[in-house]
Amino acid sequence: MRAFSQEQSRTLVNLRTRYEGWMDAQRAFAALPYDLRRKKVGGASYLYEITGRDGNGKSLGRMDEALTQRFEDYRTEKAALKDRMARTSAAVAESAALARALRLPMIANLPGAILRAADERGMLDGQLLVVGTNALPAYMAEAAALIDDAPLETEDFDLAWAAGGRKGDTPEPEPAVWPMLKSVDTTFTVNSERGFQARNADAYEVELLAAPSTLPGLPRRDQPRPVPLAEQEWLLMGRPVDQVLPTADRKAARIVAPDPRYFALMKLWLAEKPGRDRLKVEKDRMQGAALLVAIREAMPHYPMDDAFREDVPAELKPYLP
Repeated sequence: MRAFSQEQSRTLVNLRTRYEGWMDAQRAFAALPYDLRRKKVGGASYLYEITGRDGNGKSLGRMDEALTQRFEDYRTEKAALKDRMARTSAAVAESAALARALRLPMIANLPGAILRAADERGMLDGQLLVVGTNALPAYMAEAAALIDDAPLETEDFDLAWAAGGRKGDTPEPEPAVWPMLKSVDTTFTVNSERGFQARNADAYEVELLAAPSTLPGLPRRDQPRPVPLAEQEWLLMGRPVDQVLPTADRKAARIVAPDPRYFALMKLWLAEKPGRDRLKVEKDRMQGAALLVAIREAMPHYPMDDAFREDVPAELKPYLP
């Protein structure tokens, strides 16, 4: 394990600040109507709210003083947000390029795009967790160190649905995961043989996992449809990490990943799980062991003390250091 230099740490701090400024502007822009346009109908001017690229929309009424002011305010706000997004995007690109030069941990481009789309929709604040190998860069940032013995190679992206079920008579929510994935890459389709997996035209795979307790919270018409896995319950325990990391295309993305202690213990458990893909066993073992070392040496805010040990599920206790 190699601790970050002051310059590396400072770069990640600046990257997060700049990313959050960009994301705030992105969310505000996304909340605006797609467009407002003035149209003449029968000699009178009307204000229309356009809902998409096809030009379809609805009339907001005949132009009067109030609608004229609304139209002007909209144009002013939209222009200001576009300028703000351009400025903050350039700042993020500058920090991301420096992060790459400093050899800081990075996120691949497509997972980064998926995470930005999820973050814009607020899905990283309680709905989705990054699990699997893609979580490791976040743990490195949390430890402020490179974890050399943890393999990072992966050809897919694992997300876990973390939101609980609906309360009371609240209406059935609209699909969330599928529209988000399709906004990033329209070629994503659900694997007919593995319904929990989406695959794009380049055969890149995104898998959606879920603990049994969270499955009722996934909208019924959403896709992919995860198979409930009891071990995913462990990754809902403790305190998740929340980090912003650079992507290879000079952008950035936010990762929210499970508590590193439970993630490490689950990885060691997976390495001995009957039926586990033998090609993944050694990677599981190496990642779990390396992360436990990083927790002990560089994450004092994630103590493995008596209070923590008491809460560890019985299945994971044999893997406690």
